Amino acid sequence: MSTQPRTDPPGPGVAGAPAPSGGPLPPPSCPAHAVPLSGPRFHTEPILLYREMRRDHGPVVPVELPGGFPAWLVIGYRELHQVTNDPKLFPRDVGLWNQWPKVPADWPLRPMVGQRMPSIYFTAGAEHLRHLAMVEPALEAVDPFELRRHAEEFADRLIDRFCARGTAELVADYAMLLPVLVLARIIGFPDEEGPEIARGLNALADGGPDAIEAQMRVTGNMQRLLAAKRERPGADVTSRMLAHPEPFSDEEYVLDLMAITAAGHLPTADWIGNSVRLMLTDDRFAASLGGGRHSVGEAMNQVLWEDTPTQILAGRWAARDTQLGGCHIQAGDMLLLGLGAANGDPEIRQAAGFDALGGPGSGGRSFHDGNSAHFSFSYGEYRCPFPAQEIAEVIARTGIEVLLDRLPDIDLAVPAQTLVRRPSAFLRGMSVLPVQFTPAPTAGGY
Repeated sequence: MSTQPRTDPPGPGVAGAPAPSGGPLPPPSCPAHAVPLSGPRFHTEPILLYREMRRDHGPVVPVELPGGFPAWLVIGYRELHQVTNDPKLFPRDVGLWNQWPKVPADWPLRPMVGQRMPSIYFTAGAEHLRHLAMVEPALEAVDPFELRRHAEEFADRLIDRFCARGTAELVADYAMLLPVLVLARIIGFPDEEGPEIARGLNALADGGPDAIEAQMRVTGNMQRLLAAKRERPGADVTSRMLAHPEPFSDEEYVLDLMAITAAGHLPTADWIGNSVRLMLTDDRFAASLGGGRHSVGEAMNQVLWEDTPTQILAGRWAARDTQLGGCHIQAGDMLLLGLGAANGDPEIRQAAGFDALGGPGSGGRSFHDGNSAHFSFSYGEYRCPFPAQEIAEVIARTGIEVLLDRLPDIDLAVPAQTLVRRPSAFLRGMSVLPVQFTPAPTAGGY
């Protein structure tokens, strides 16, 4: 189901990757001037910002989280491969963080950094593998053809709401609704409950004053779903999780269902929005909007390389003192995964025979052609499970294709330079995406 042949990110010693440098160990410290992990440049000019970070700090950057908490941002492709491929040295064990004694209970990044919770997202080691053994087969059993039919149905329903107007705001009206409606159906919710799940998850994503209330509502929805599927199992993800031979607590089931839905929702919504924006603003894709589907896959893959929805992911914690990228990492230090920055690492592109833009030395080809060795789904033991990646891809690609089929002359309703990104260093998506098109008839939906 992948738009491109799947290839793992090359590590040291693999063709296409830089060889480890020899010589003595680096000095046991990095530059003392930490980069604040906030500010408009993360969403207005991240490529230039990461280039400056490499110039000033190298592949591992000392950063400061809001509240003054130190961390390391890994922006080198090779170094990120090392971190994600070594769960013993860099486990996803939030309890190791050496800053917890200083972190206040109301620190706003607590949900993002993680808590010790019994879910697939926050567990580590053997406990993580236990959850993965339940969740991954339940997702893998989703029929891709049925999934596409679900995505087409909901896409048509959403487009029916605005197609007669000739204008739409694609983030709020489409991209932020389609993934969660499809996900709600495949995990087992009745269709009439899908919009409520969508409202709750979008309120959580916004991180506004109603986020905690929204989390409680979504948790309640998951608890009711679990009880209903115990009484009447069906052909859905929740029923398959309940049928797994190893028992789990109700809390574990609910948290895993929350993780599946939340982790699959916003990144997929942003994958749709970022891909449509690229196709509407880049001449290489605009010429083929109305015909063929080759450009859709190319646009989606380019977004994963250049404009990936998850830019920074927390996190890993050092199990002991170690060296990484010329920096001395102390036991308990937090390492943030700079997925977007590592995808743009010029060293790995030059080693593969490309410059940063696919120019001289590329033979006229783009670095992205046939190349899926990006970090957009992370890597290693804690990567996004492959079935979840494929589900996200089917939803996103179907959503884009149906949109272009229904509204073939769709275009931006505002100058491209006025488009605004979500103000976040961690997530990269459009705040709004206003479009215009020739009014079209409905297909019969809501």
